[in-house]
Order: sequence, then structure tokens, then C-alpha cells
Amino acid sequence: MPSTIPLNPGPTAGFDEPFAMLLACHGRVERMLRLLLRLDAHLEDAGADPAAKQAAGDVMRYFDLAGPAHHEDEERHVLPVLRSQGETALAARLHAEHEEMARRWQVVRTALLQVEAGTVPPAALRSEWQAFAALYRRHIAEEERSAFAPAQSACTPQVLRAMGEEMARRRGAPPPAQPAPG
Repeated sequence: MPSTIPLNPGPTAGFDEPFAMLLACHGRVERMLRLLLRLDAHLEDAGADPAAKQAAGDVMRYFDLAGPAHHEDEERHVLPVLRSQGETALAARLHAEHEEMARRWQVVRTALLQVEAGTVPPAALRSEWQAFAALYRRHIAEEERSAFAPAQSACTPQVLRAMGEEMARRRGAPPPAQPAPG
């Protein structure tokens, strides 16, 4: 297991393309979930060695910071559009899954803190990692299949711009560049 991993490999999207950014975040979530599940196998073979500690820290940093920001993006910009389109059941289900993922993350995080401290958590606690990953993967598939395209198609260029600006502002990032007059 490598001692470090890049948190943002592959294609990226900027705040000027907020839905592309949401999709890119899904790719990063998947990489973190794979790392989490590889970490479980690594703990069985090598214990809480330096590579395991590093991986635990990488996963925690991602899901402590980027995960909640991503869910907030969806809560503010995707779910309201779905509700306005009459997709209230879908919006309610996605919202409930955000809450469930946040709850499950706290259990996963507890075990990762043990790894970071040099202890292998009990298998029963690590079994939650599989459930967390499965929930996240189902959620991402549903968003990509049923939520993002209808929400994006309902957004005007001005709404997309405001969405990107708000997402950047919440993260303390520079706003998207103004489009060239044209």
C-alpha cells in the first residue's frame, strides 16, 4: 500500500462548470472508498503500520472536508431543482442518504482514528466500512442516473454561474472567471 495518495488525480472541473465538478467529486469519492477498502485488507496483513496510518489520515481528510462540502452543494443546488420539477420523492431519498452517510461516517471515522493511533480496530467495527462504501456507491449511481441531468437541464447559464460562485465562496476559493463577452 502506498504511503501517500494523490487526492485529486485525473481530469478536474472548475467552479465555472458546477455539474462537471460534482461528477469529478464522485470520482474522487470512489478513489477514497477503494483506499478505505484496501486499508481493511492491509490491516489484516500488516497491521497499523505507517502506510496504514497515512491511508487512514488521507481518507479522514477527504471525508471530513470534501465530502460534507459536496453534500452541501447538492443540498443547495440539486435537490431544490428536483423538488421544483416534482421529483420530491427522489430529492427526499437523496437528502436522507446524505444524513445516513454522515451518520455512518462517524462510525468509520472512529475506526480510522484508531488506525492513525497505531491500533487495528476490531473486525466488527471495520465491517461498517463495507456498508459505508456500498451506500455511497448506490447514492452516486442514483444521482448520476436520475438527478444531475434533469437538474442541470433546468438551470440557465446565470443559475449555473451563481451556483459555481456560491460553491467557490463556501470553500474560500476564487470565483469562476467571467465568460468572455460575446
